[in-house]
Amino acid sequence: MTGLTSSPRVLKAGLVLLDADTGAIKRIIRLQYNPDTLSRTLEVQGTGDAGARSEALRLRGPAVETITLECEIDAVDQLEKPADNPDAVALGIHPQLAALEMMVNPTTASLNQADAMAAMGTIEIVPNEAPLAVFVWSKQRVLPVRVTQLSVTEEAFDASLNPIRAKVSLGLRVLNVDDVGFDHRAGRLFMSYLTRKEQMVSKAPLGTLADFGLQLIT
Repeated sequence: MTGLTSSPRVLKAGLVLLDADTGAIKRIIRLQYNPDTLSRTLEVQGTGDAGARSEALRLRGPAVETITLECEIDAVDQLEKPADNPDAVALGIHPQLAALEMMVNPTTASLNQADAMAAMGTIEIVPNEAPLAVFVWSKQRVLPVRVTQLSVTEEAFDASLNPIRAKVSLGLRVLNVDDVGFDHRAGRLFMSYLTRKEQMVSKAPLGTLADFGLQLIT
């Protein structure tokens, strides 16, 4: 026995939180299990006046892409080795859920700062930016996103009522250059993503008019 296996190494999907200015990684949220399905919707951005003959084929910007996925989180493996996983024993999957939920919540520090400014009569014109979320689903899909929906269904609990198994539904909207501009880190990531799509087109199998029973289109 050599211990070698012919099974390919399966990459993990997940989210990387970046400082939008410096690119420093603030947190990596690795999905425990890759979802079986990934739903994507692309909303075409036409010119808005489909009735105008001169505008019918014009695109005013990138399609608005939204992604929906469901993932599972559980502490079963960790609880089988309690000595090696004291946090799982004490807290269940609370930490994993908290990491996701803090993506859609401001920090207590920013809330306290805003409250202090309000108490001094100062109006906060522009709230602090949250970390930039980057959804990673293989090397071909590294997408700047905003979390638009997060739903958690807790399915099992330990004796202290800590959740130990849950299903999480995530709704993501891909940020494009219309949202953030070309100079923003998210804009540059989007352009790289779009460039990879353009390169993929050349790999697609080519059809012929004969496939449709046609010789020409006139």
